[in-house]
Amino acid sequence: MNRRVVITGVGVRAPGSLGKDAFWELLSAGRTATRRITFFDPSPYRSQVAAEVDFDAPAEGLSPREIRRMDRATQLAVVCARDAMNDSGLGETADPHRVGVSLGSAIASSTSLEREYLVLSDSGKRWTMSTDQLTPQMFDYMVPSIMPAEVAWAVDAEGPVVMMSAGCTSGMDSVGHGAALIREGSADVVVAGATDAPITPITVASFDAIRATTNYNDTPGQASRPFDGTRNGFVLAEGAAMFVLEELTAARRRGAHIYAEVAGFANRCNAYHMTGLKIDGREMAEAIRAALDKAKLNPDSVDYINAHGSGTKQNDRHETAAFKRSLGEHAYRTPVSSIKSMVGHSLGAIGSVEIAACVLAMENQAVPPTANLHSADPECDLDYVPVEAREHKVDTVLTVGSGFGGFQSAMVLTRGTA
Repeated sequence: MNRRVVITGVGVRAPGSLGKDAFWELLSAGRTATRRITFFDPSPYRSQVAAEVDFDAPAEGLSPREIRRMDRATQLAVVCARDAMNDSGLGETADPHRVGVSLGSAIASSTSLEREYLVLSDSGKRWTMSTDQLTPQMFDYMVPSIMPAEVAWAVDAEGPVVMMSAGCTSGMDSVGHGAALIREGSADVVVAGATDAPITPITVASFDAIRATTNYNDTPGQASRPFDGTRNGFVLAEGAAMFVLEELTAARRRGAHIYAEVAGFANRCNAYHMTGLKIDGREMAEAIRAALDKAKLNPDSVDYINAHGSGTKQNDRHETAAFKRSLGEHAYRTPVSSIKSMVGHSLGAIGSVEIAACVLAMENQAVPPTANLHSADPECDLDYVPVEAREHKVDTVLTVGSGFGGFQSAMVLTRGTA
């Protein structure tokens, strides 16, 4: 079965922007949305900066019951899913039994779980907790599968509904899985994407413990510095992006606007270390080669690379090596950038947020910049599009992700035509 899969709807909530148009405006302007944490007092922590979404649930149309029932990450996903469905123009024409959901998240409802733990334990002072203080929503918070279920209820999806959790590649893997459901004939439409809301004390403390996040607290707007020689860790973020995936022929038949085709996807694991990466980038390079093979494209076809670009020293060097290993000399001719320089690293959500950036780069025929890149690491010697966006032919995009556990994912997107 040769069913091609295209993106016909986009919904995104990212730091510094609400909606796809505002998101692209921020990226193309090279603006950073990183700031000192406002959700709680960050002064006890090593890293005190983050990229927060200015999300107002009532203004987004969520009812008081929905707000009480759903974790912040779920709220973000539901709002983005509704946006994506509206953007696609599908309306009520889709058969619910042929509509699926594929949602990714790294840490699920951790915001609500931490909040409720603090209530039940009197901020950690009590070892024994009284169940009479237990919120009725606690079960929902503890079961990650409730998140895609909420999305399914919001978009009337009665087909396959799945939760993907593979750390920081979850947002790409969920879209890859959604495309596979359509290719194999299990669904005609899949609402796919990812969400995470990890800006909580426990998450900040966890990344502090392994020194993965930056401590450039005095200059939050310049704290995320992928590929720069002065980088010293990533900026934690939150956000969500959801897409409507459809079978190409059906999308054309109804005259849908086609943003892009999901031409190829592959993932690998290094089976090496929970957080460490081999310097040669072999596993990511293998995922890139496999994704290109599935897309039936040569390395020279790639017009732009959306890098994982977390801003940690080992990651940026690892994927630089992977691009050279997989694309050869073409890697030196291809613009590369990291939008994490502007919107931070939203863990499981970022892969989908970056797919949204890639889709919009193709729509606008421009490459978003790597903000805060002023003094490149000599070992990161590719064209990382520093500081300012660049007009450029963008018909084929390679986007990659790397996650704790050794996960490496790659996706090839090609420009959509109506």
